[in-house]
This record gives sequence, C-alpha cells and structure tokens, in this order.
Amino acid sequence: MTRDAMTRAVFFDAAGTLFDPREPVARSYARIARQFGLAASEEQIAASFHNAFGSAPGLAFGPEHPPEVLRRLERDWWRERVTETFAALGNFRDFDSFFEALFAYFAEPEHWVAAVEAEPMLQRLKDSGLKLGVISNFDYRLYRILDGLDLKRHFDSITISSEAGYAKPRREVFEAALGRLQVVAKDAIHVGDSEHLDFEAARAAGLASVLIEPESIPKGPPSAPEVAGRSAKISSLAQVLQVAQVFGFA
Repeated sequence: MTRDAMTRAVFFDAAGTLFDPREPVARSYARIARQFGLAASEEQIAASFHNAFGSAPGLAFGPEHPPEVLRRLERDWWRERVTETFAALGNFRDFDSFFEALFAYFAEPEHWVAAVEAEPMLQRLKDSGLKLGVISNFDYRLYRILDGLDLKRHFDSITISSEAGYAKPRREVFEAALGRLQVVAKDAIHVGDSEHLDFEAARAAGLASVLIEPESIPKGPPSAPEVAGRSAKISSLAQVLQVAQVFGFA
C-alpha cells in the first residue's frame, strides 16, 4: 500500500463475520414450521431458502422513507422470501402466525452467538485510535442483536442496506458508510465473509478488503494472513489488527 493510503477506519459485515446463528438457519426454520403444522426437512428448506434468496432483490429502500415505513417494507421483504421458501414444501395451519414467530425469533440476541475473537479484536482496534463501522445487508433487527451481544458499543456507525437504499455489492452502500465516518475509501478497510458481497465489492469501491475464511478444522495457531496489495485473506478475526498494521495507520 502506498504511504498516501493510511488506515483510519475499519468496517465489518455483521452476520457470518461478527456473529452467527446459534443453530443453522434452515434447522430453525424447520423446527418453527413444525409448530405451525408444516413438516419439511432441514435439507429441503436449506435448498429452497438458497433459491429464494439467490433470486431476491436487495433489501434496500432508502432514507427517504420514515422509520415506520422502513420497518413495514423490511417485514414485507422477508415475508416474500419466507413465502417463496415454503411455496413448494406444504401448507401451514396459519402462515401469518408462523411468519410472526419466525421474524421475532431471529430478532432475539440469544439466538445468535458472537465470534469468540470479535469483542477483544474490536476493543484493540478502538484502542489503536481507529473508527469502526458496520456495513450489512441486514434489517433493523441488527441493532438489537449487536447490542444484545455487547458489540454495538464498539461502533461509530452502523449502515444497513434497508436504510441506505442500496445493498452490497452496490458501491453506494460503501460510500454511504464512508460518509458517516467522514473517511475516504483509500483510508478504510472492509472485513467480511463473502467473496462477492464483501471482498470483491469493497475492493471495487476503493476500500482495502479483507476476507475471513475460518479454517474448517483448526490445528493449532491460525495460519498467517495472505496479503496482496490492498487485499488480505485471514483465518481469524483476531488477525484484523495485524492486517491493519500491514496496511499502515494514519
């Protein structure tokens, strides 16, 4: 990295990077669906869920909508995805009640678990004088989840796609997040677990990009970061500070 690009801020994806569901999403869907009269296997739901989300428009509406309208639009978006997921899997006794239970379930922090390295890593970054932000394609439930997992306090800004009006991999959502922290792309890093939505998208937007690829079977200390130019691949969140130092501090 050239010396005119110095790290001032680090942004993070949320789900899959800072925290994960306590159990696989399809398993939760299957378990809650059974409570409302629909029996489908975890494997069936996982495949259908993947198809429904793969073809979905971004969860993005924009700041021109008042909060109450945004909340309705977010719920409607999720209702469509859930409807599509179960369309070929059977019928519920009461789909409306099922959806409300499902939506509420994933709003509860207790159903998510923070990455072990997340809190100490974020604290070290803050102690180093860096600004921290979140860039996520999640909805407003993210605020409650981050707070409940004791992670929200570390962040100077949280940018979610529904409020920004653009979803990753769109460049505009990164620009909105940069604007909130008043930093330029060349002085920022984005860390995420998706090669398409985080790693490649951040790089295209001009940020240094870091892809976290946890080792499937840890064998002792994590492998060293792979750094190439303004990009890096890491196996542990604990390595984010190390990568930021390689990129250079302002």
